[in-house]
Amino acid sequence: MIPYGRQDIRQEDIDAVVEILRSDFLTQGPTVPAFEAAVVERVGASHGVATNSATSALHLACLALGAGPGDVVWTSPSTFVASANCARYCGADVDFVDIDPRTWNMSVAALREKLEQAERDRRLPKIVIPVHLCGQPCEMESIGELARQYGFKVLEDASHAIGARYQGEPIGNCHHSDIAVFSFHPVKIITTGEGGLATTRDPELADRMRLLRTHGVTRDPGQMVGESLGPWYYEQVALGFNYRMTDMQAALGLSQLRRLDELVASRHELARAYDAALADLPLQLPYNHPDTYSSLHLYPVRLRLDRINRTYREVFEELRRREIGVNLHYIPVHTQPYYRELGFSVGQFPEAERYHAEAVSLPMFPTLEKEQQEEVVRVLQEALEA
Repeated sequence: MIPYGRQDIRQEDIDAVVEILRSDFLTQGPTVPAFEAAVVERVGASHGVATNSATSALHLACLALGAGPGDVVWTSPSTFVASANCARYCGADVDFVDIDPRTWNMSVAALREKLEQAERDRRLPKIVIPVHLCGQPCEMESIGELARQYGFKVLEDASHAIGARYQGEPIGNCHHSDIAVFSFHPVKIITTGEGGLATTRDPELADRMRLLRTHGVTRDPGQMVGESLGPWYYEQVALGFNYRMTDMQAALGLSQLRRLDELVASRHELARAYDAALADLPLQLPYNHPDTYSSLHLYPVRLRLDRINRTYREVFEELRRREIGVNLHYIPVHTQPYYRELGFSVGQFPEAERYHAEAVSLPMFPTLEKEQQEEVVRVLQEALEA
C-alpha cells in the first residue's frame, strides 16, 4: 500500500533522539526550550509554547484567549474535529463559517456576511479559528481586518502549515492573529512523533499557556498568590493540564526543523508532477492563491462526478483495492453525531459538504518515489475511466 502520508526519518534524527536518551533529561530538560526558540526564529514570532499535541495547544490557546461559557467560537467545518473541540473543552459554544470553493479554506465573504448578522443579533464570536487546510494559508490580512472591526481574537490552526508563507512571510508570525498552532504528528511536514506548538507575539498569552500546560503550577514569585517560602516552594494558581512536550520529542523536532525547506520543496516537486499528469482528467486540482506558498501537507483532488460514470465510493474503494492509500480530509465537523446533538444539521454549510462529497487526498510525502507517483496517477486514471 502506498500511504497518503509518511514521516521522513533519517539517521541524524535517530542520533538526536539517542543523544537525549543518554543524557540527564528525558522530559523537561533544555531541549524543549531550544526547540521552541528554533521554531520562533524560523517563523518570526516572539514566543513559542511546545505541547504534547496540536490539540492540546489549541485548547491552551482558547483558554489563554478567554474562551468560556457564554462565548462562541467560529471555525471552518472542513477540518479535523480538534479545531472545534478545543472551544468545547472551554465550555464555549461553536459555530462554523463555510469554505471558499477555490481555496477550500474559510471563506472571507461568508465570514463577513456572518459577522454582519451576528452583530445585529448581538452574538459576535469571541474567537475565530481559520484553518490552513492542506497547508494552503487562509486570507489572513482580510481576516485580521475583520477582527479589528468586530473585536474578536484570531487563532490560526496552522497544524498543516509549518513551512508555508503568506504574502512572502512565514505562517506562524502572528502578524494577523493572536496565536498560531502547529502540529508535528508523523504525517505532518515535520514530526516530533506527537506534538504541537503555539506561537504568539503577546508575552502574557505565552505565559498563560505555559502555566496551563503544567498543571497550573508555578515557581515564579510574580505569578504566586503568596510569598515564596524558599527554593522548594511552588503554588498551583490555576487548574491546568499535563500538556508538556518531552526532550525526546523536541530533539526529533529540532533535527527535522533543519530540513524544513527541503521537505516542503520536495512536496512542491511532487505537486508539480501531479498537476501536469492530472491536468486532463475530470478533476478539480488544488488551487494555490497568488499571495501564498503552501506547505502542501496534503494533495487533495475533487472528483468531477458529473463527468465520470462511477460514484465517489466506487472510485475511492477501487483506489484502496489497488493499494493506493487515499484518504478523505475531512468529513465536515458539523455533520458529526456529537455536533448534530448540539443542533447542527446537514445542509447548513453546503460548500464544505460538496467538498466532502468529492475530495480524495492522494499520496503526498517527500520520500514518495517517482515510480510510486506514476502508479498513483495510472490507477486513478483507470479508476475514473472504468
